[in-house]
Amino acid sequence: MTENGNSLDQRTFDKLRRLYIVGFSTIAFSVIVSQLLIRKHLGDQQSDSTVINIAGRQRMLSQKLAKHVISLSTIDAPEDKQATLNDLKATLHLWEFSHHALQNGNDSLGLPKKNSKAIIEQFAVLNPVFNTIATASKSIAENTDTSSHLPKEELSSSIEIVKVNEANFLQQMDAIVNQYDLEAEKKVSWLRSLEMWLTLLTLFILLGEVLFIFWPAAKSVRVTLAKLLSAEKKAKRMAYDADKLSQAKEKSIKELRALSHAMDDTLLFARILPNGTLVHIGNRFSRLFYFSKFNDKPLFWEILSPVESEQQVLEDIVAKYKKTGWQGEVKATNKYDEKVWLEMAIIPYHPTEEKSELLIIASDITERKMAQLEIDILTKARFEEKMNQQKVISSKIIENQEKEQNRIAKDVHDGIGQMLTGLKYNLESIDVTNIEKTDEKITHLKALTTNIIKGVRTATFNLTPPELSDHGIVPALTKLTLELSRLMGKEIILFNKTDFNLRLDSLAEINIYRITQEAINNAIKYAESTHIIVSLSHSKDILSIVIDDNGKGFDPNNIKRVKTGDGGMGMTFMKERINYINGRLFLTSEKGKGTRVTLNIPL
Repeated sequence: MTENGNSLDQRTFDKLRRLYIVGFSTIAFSVIVSQLLIRKHLGDQQSDSTVINIAGRQRMLSQKLAKHVISLSTIDAPEDKQATLNDLKATLHLWEFSHHALQNGNDSLGLPKKNSKAIIEQFAVLNPVFNTIATASKSIAENTDTSSHLPKEELSSSIEIVKVNEANFLQQMDAIVNQYDLEAEKKVSWLRSLEMWLTLLTLFILLGEVLFIFWPAAKSVRVTLAKLLSAEKKAKRMAYDADKLSQAKEKSIKELRALSHAMDDTLLFARILPNGTLVHIGNRFSRLFYFSKFNDKPLFWEILSPVESEQQVLEDIVAKYKKTGWQGEVKATNKYDEKVWLEMAIIPYHPTEEKSELLIIASDITERKMAQLEIDILTKARFEEKMNQQKVISSKIIENQEKEQNRIAKDVHDGIGQMLTGLKYNLESIDVTNIEKTDEKITHLKALTTNIIKGVRTATFNLTPPELSDHGIVPALTKLTLELSRLMGKEIILFNKTDFNLRLDSLAEINIYRITQEAINNAIKYAESTHIIVSLSHSKDILSIVIDDNGKGFDPNNIKRVKTGDGGMGMTFMKERINYINGRLFLTSEKGKGTRVTLNIPL
């Protein structure tokens, strides 16, 4: 036997069959190619003979044409003259037709259009002579046909042209016929050479097949027979060894049965097909899920759970990992609606080359999983409690800040502002006696009073803008950018990309306003910015506000506390405010390229 299971004689005869097929196919191919080439050139030779015959006939037709032309000048009887004229026209037509067919080819005459360069050149020399004779002959035929009483002297010039050029035409046509004949001989000579080379090639192929196919095949047969004899001896020895192996196999089967029994009783063990059909399930698995082995072979996930969603999860895992294997945790439910958590491994297994199965090995981790779930629930509850506490604290801080700022704004506006305004009016109404000093003092007091009022109004605006409560966040931010741009001498622009004009919760609007105000102030104070752009855009669920500046920027990696809200009270309050309204804040900056603060607020 060979390694692939075929007998030696079968392999040898398969090899011999292939070699003989190759050998005879090669011979047949060479013979077919030879015949095709020979037949092709024989066809060419046949057309060559036709060409030579028609070319030779042209000489005869030129002589016949000259004869008819001369006869017309000597015949007096009208009937004979008309007959000669008809022969002249027929001969002239055939002569012209054949002349053009030799050069351009003609299917009806069997003339191919494939003249050699030499013949084409000879026809180029012959064509003027031909045209001269043809023109003179047509003139004679037309004049004779139209005037039967035309004097013979008037036809003499045309007849003389035909007689003079006829000899020249014969000489050149002889050269063309000889050239056709010479080329035909060359083709015959080439065909003989081709036939000889094809014969030599066939003999060479036969020699090669003898040396490389038939002789090695004979040697292979002898070697194969020797191997067959040797294989017979080995087969007898193997038969003896097979008896011993059979005994060892029976012993191994008994051991495997014992091991399988132990696995069934101690492990959650099962075998399934790749499509999920149960092949075998262990006793412990059966007891855990109350499955009777006497039932029909169901799908594996139907045993583990009657819940459709859990079955789908198990089905997807088997389908996805049936070739690569898988390990992880799965949730199951037994027939009494008890939740079972399994740590399960799926292992691809091939009991035979044609058959594929999956080994399922699992362990019951229900108690551990339930404890873990309880811990997760407690952790989540504590986290939510902490978050609620943090929100309460943040709310109180923000509420107190707003109350304090409102109070300060009211005091500044209603108290100091009104008193300073009254001071300004009183100073303007002073009746002075010393005009020069009084004017100087009054001018100074006016400027000072104006600056105080301007400062009071600026402080009032920064604390609580009336636009926020009256008109909403967009008008408030518009007023903020305009006032800060005017007061600080910076280019601060608001760009409402999506024309947002909705009113939000009052606390949300206050917090958005304060965060934007803080970001602009930071850009002016610390970043040394000259241009600041505040952009608003919104979708169905989110309002986004972006504050970009062209300041000096910074490296966020070097200020890690910013990410945790520890980067100063300004950043801390921004974080607290954005968290309070369930929004998100993003800070992006790079040295020398400015800073971007992005607020995303749910609508």
